[in-house]
Amino acid sequence: MSREENVDGEPGRSAARAREVEPARSVDMPAANGAAGPTEAAAGRRSGLARLGRAAGGLASAALVVALVGCAGPSLAPSRHAAAPADAPADAPAGDRTPAAAPEAVWPEKTFYRTVEVRGRKIFYREAGRPDRPALLLLHGFPSSSHEYRELLSLLSGRYRVVAPDYLGSGYSERPSPSEVTYTFDLLAEHITGFTEALGLTRYVIYMHDFGGPVGLRVALAHPERLRGLIVQNANAYVEGLSEALRVGIRHAHEDRSPASAAAVAQLVSAEGVKQEQYLRHVPVAHRDRVSPDAWTHDLAFLATPEERAIQVQLIQDYQTNVDRYPSWQAFLRARKPPALIVWGRNDADFISAGAKAYLRDLPAAELHWLDAGHFAVEERPVEIAQHITRFMERLPR
Repeated sequence: MSREENVDGEPGRSAARAREVEPARSVDMPAANGAAGPTEAAAGRRSGLARLGRAAGGLASAALVVALVGCAGPSLAPSRHAAAPADAPADAPAGDRTPAAAPEAVWPEKTFYRTVEVRGRKIFYREAGRPDRPALLLLHGFPSSSHEYRELLSLLSGRYRVVAPDYLGSGYSERPSPSEVTYTFDLLAEHITGFTEALGLTRYVIYMHDFGGPVGLRVALAHPERLRGLIVQNANAYVEGLSEALRVGIRHAHEDRSPASAAAVAQLVSAEGVKQEQYLRHVPVAHRDRVSPDAWTHDLAFLATPEERAIQVQLIQDYQTNVDRYPSWQAFLRARKPPALIVWGRNDADFISAGAKAYLRDLPAAELHWLDAGHFAVEERPVEIAQHITRFMERLPR
């Protein structure tokens, strides 16, 4: 039975009412109290592309630039309740109205800041929670680092061992020159796989956001016996989750690696690009106090030099390899049916809602919860995400 939830989550509302959702039933996503709906969000994206396209020299370059923004065991039986907001569609099934209980709060553990050597390189990571507890591996998105999970680490550390590494070339991890090392998703995944082995992680749930999707799925395929489950937060594994402009941009970045093309991509690793395009474009003005300025300030501290920005450009140029592997990843999901939780910021203008729903084809027992958030949902709704994770983790087979 697939489970899909539409959450409003606005301040001042009563607790979301719970209802049972029919198998694979799709619930429409209304715009949330001033948030841009799908049409408005798409229009905003096109407007931004037009501005960048004029500067970069046409549609291909504009689509190329937007690529930066979008950038990727036993079956789990979900609980029978799914929360729905008061403004859910009238034709949504009524079901049981018993509210889903929130997990009991627990005191957090101290977060530690460590490094470990993997393949001769230093990998930085944040870790919280006792080592004998179930392990969660948090894989960050672009252009961020483990800093993205600073709140989630505390919220989950009282129950689990929570580990969040910085990829090679990101955050506090070692950043070999891109003139000496070509950065690819295969390279990132090899280091994360080696990282889990260096820490002695033999069983874990992988939380994947954005770049964490292609990294995490490579890690999962390398050692499926270690995978307890997947948590997917705005991380794509399906072509329909990418807009047409984004698909064109990804392919163009892969095929055209000229200096002019690379310069067009690098625009969005600028100070204005990271702040406005990555973090704030998906968030209505009235809700921007949810997003800490520490997020983009921290990212930009590691994007200060041309070499550091070139690392991220190389990864965008490699992103087409992820799209090419989507069919094999989907086959893996169908065959293995790992327990899965999908929490998706419904205001994401780049990794669109179809990408979240597509997981249900291959993982019909997965839970899907819509969040009133954008691409960086963990910046806006960390408590809600932590509650979903806790309920999910407590139901996992031992």
